[in-house]
Amino acid sequence: MNSFNTLHWLIVLLWLAVFIIPAWRIAAKAGFPGAVSLLLLIPVVNIVFIWVFAFIKWPVEKPNA
Repeated sequence: MNSFNTLHWLIVLLWLAVFIIPAWRIAAKAGFPGAVSLLLLIPVVNIVFIWVFAFIKWPVEKPNA
């Protein structure tokens, strides 16, 4: 029971496919680096990230100066 089995890795890949990949694309379309979606992997930070991301001004919304 000390090592991860195949089922564990399938669940990890499913988690990445369902949450991280779409979040990466959304962040990129909003004008942020896609890597900020990796914050979703950190407990509590993920909740704060979603709230901050929802209410800040996105770079693609800022008028060109």
